Amino acid sequence: MKPGTFTQLYIQIVFAVRNREAILRKEIRSTLFEYMGGILLKQKHKPIIINGVDDHVHLFIGQNPAVSISDTVWELKRGTDHFVKEKNWFKSKFSWQDGFGAFSYSRSHIDNVYKYIQNQEEHHKKVTFRKEYIKFLKKFEIEYDERYLFDFFD
Repeated sequence: MKPGTFTQLYIQIVFAVRNREAILRKEIRSTLFEYMGGILLKQKHKPIIINGVDDHVHLFIGQNPAVSISDTVWELKRGTDHFVKEKNWFKSKFSWQDGFGAFSYSRSHIDNVYKYIQNQEEHHKKVTFRKEYIKFLKKFEIEYDERYLFDFFD
């Protein structure tokens, strides 16, 4: 970045496992999320919290403005796809669904977003991923076409 460039960009990114397979078992998540954090650091983002459940992940980051959100997600998906295959965690082929959600927040929201992502397991005992995701889209006033949302099976 050029000298004299100052930014403060907080982004929550959400994406899902292909076919919403519930395969991100609890015992592998921390290793996977730690690896994702490494990918973010290589891109000079600031990982704030990464968490999720069996079928999707939430990442909250301080965004490096020199790297687009699309490139960030592409690298996260590509890198973790290779990582998962190397670990041989799954019998079937692993991949992420196409697409993602990205939502921006002000500094004053950091604690609330952090707690929300930290409590994903408890949250999803009450709310489906579909309801959660559509709530985000409505809250941020994002127009969407149901045909292009994640594959939801709930």
